[in-house]
Amino acid sequence: MDEQEFFYSRETGGTIVSSALNLSADIIRDRYPSNDWNIYVAQASDGDNWDGDSHICRQVLQEQILPLTQYFAYIEITTGPPQNLWLEYQQIQEQFEESFAMHNITEAADIYPVFRKLFEKGVT
Repeated sequence: MDEQEFFYSRETGGTIVSSALNLSADIIRDRYPSNDWNIYVAQASDGDNWDGDSHICRQVLQEQILPLTQYFAYIEITTGPPQNLWLEYQQIQEQFEESFAMHNITEAADIYPVFRKLFEKGVT
């Protein structure tokens, strides 16, 4: 699949978010040692995830990514109720209040402004 199709395809069927989080954790460990880098991570999603994978996502974040990062921001884009990723990530937010932020939006155009706000100096 090329870049255009990856970013703009609206196909449904089988997002497994933990694979991206595991890859992120590997990249952080392999390329950006936390004693040399300030690491900030951002994730935007419609929140839909393969059944049973959201719990794995929470574990990967808690055990592999958040201990190595200064800050992680999650934005969920949905007009309906919170999706399964949001519900799992809420549990993380309680444990990592200073370094984990979540925000819900309804339009993809709001992603960048919200990330700017979440990463604004002094805002957690």
